Amino acid sequence: MNNVTLIGMPGSGKSTIGVILAKALGYQFLDTDLVIQKEEKRKLSQIIAEEGPEGFKRIENRVNASIHVTDTVIAPGGSVIYCPEAMEHLKSIGQVVYLKLSLESLSKRLGNLRGRGVLLKEGQTLADLYEERVPLYEKYADIVVDEEGKDLEESLKAVLEIIHNG
Repeated sequence: MNNVTLIGMPGSGKSTIGVILAKALGYQFLDTDLVIQKEEKRKLSQIIAEEGPEGFKRIENRVNASIHVTDTVIAPGGSVIYCPEAMEHLKSIGQVVYLKLSLESLSKRLGNLRGRGVLLKEGQTLADLYEERVPLYEKYADIVVDEEGKDLEESLKAVLEIIHNG
């Protein structure tokens, strides 16, 4: 299974880099948030509002654990790292690449987190979310690409280099 799964915080460029990476590799591109929306017939923010964070995680886990593709760049939602079965599955079908970015850079890139369908607990800030998630991204990553100070093209080049040489 020759897939590349991009993980990282919302705003780290999983979808943006993913689409261009897929073209560069001659792969398909799969945004699993869109698969979730299609299967559930509602937007992520709706699912989170109606099912709560735990209900959303169950759906996210199920959908990501049942992806069967080859030669595909997969971009799951940033919260997929809370789904052990999904992460083990994604690791078993290809390389997992963590797009790492500092909290400061993410803050600049992100607007309204809730509007983006980001899984936040009541009263949780971006900084809280960052502290909680980074160890999980690092735990599951086969490869870490530090995007700090890089533009889109430089980040893409770094990912491609590591994939080809890794």
